[in-house]
Amino acid sequence: MVSTVRSNKWIGAHVSAAGGVENAPLRAHEIGATAFALFTKNQRQWVAKPLEHHSIEAFKRNCSRLGFRPEQILPHDSYLINLGAPDPEKLAKSRAAFIDEMARCELLGLTLLNFHPGSHLKQTSEAECLATIAESINLAHQAVPNVVAVIENTAGQGTNLGWRFEHLAQIIALVDDKSRVGVCLDTCHTFAAGYDLRTYDACETTFAEFDKIVGFEYLRGMHINDSKTPLDSRVDRHHSLGKGEIGAACFEYIAQDSRFDGIPLILETIDPDLWPQEIAQLQAWHQQALTVE
Repeated sequence: MVSTVRSNKWIGAHVSAAGGVENAPLRAHEIGATAFALFTKNQRQWVAKPLEHHSIEAFKRNCSRLGFRPEQILPHDSYLINLGAPDPEKLAKSRAAFIDEMARCELLGLTLLNFHPGSHLKQTSEAECLATIAESINLAHQAVPNVVAVIENTAGQGTNLGWRFEHLAQIIALVDDKSRVGVCLDTCHTFAAGYDLRTYDACETTFAEFDKIVGFEYLRGMHINDSKTPLDSRVDRHHSLGKGEIGAACFEYIAQDSRFDGIPLILETIDPDLWPQEIAQLQAWHQQALTVE
């Protein structure tokens, strides 16, 4: 269940789970985060050993002790998974792996699972691929209760789908349980896909388009990244906040707009040493808006 509390900016980063998932909340706390992302298994392997009971319990204890509720945590699935794969064998393997990822989230008491939608690999149409992705989500929902499938928009590299807001809307339209599907907007991906974010006015236009086509009610998280590549490059290269082609205005806008409260805002910027500084800056911009109010 996603929290109805919408008064806080939950800002963090994708932290390492090396040594056990229970270490992720500790690392998030160390950088001043109020949200975090993690991989619950090695993201570049199909199979991982099951989560051990002591790790599950330690993860829950650390999250509770440090104030991280499930709605503030945005786990990410394996990069290998393609829920729109045209090859039946690869599709079956991807679906099984995705269900396993959802089950791992459920064991950890988490309610969100972020994933890249999929690729048609020039072997099927966009419409067929989007329908396959939606059916993959439906099958995962049937297998695992409670966990929300959070579709991440892409930069549109290669044959990856999800780079147009219309793609996200088409997937959602075909998902049976709308309460268990959502979207994670990555600012770098959004910009690389052709949606301008360089000024306040550009942000107003882009997020109004998102609201019209998809709807803010489906926004369950964001990845907060600047971009090394220019607008509409269709190339996914993250940068530190304010140091790329997007610039600082977008991130100040997000920090000060209440529509982005109450969801995990996750840094995947390129220099982890800067994460405490970037989190503090986003929180400072948020506090400025509260002061003005």
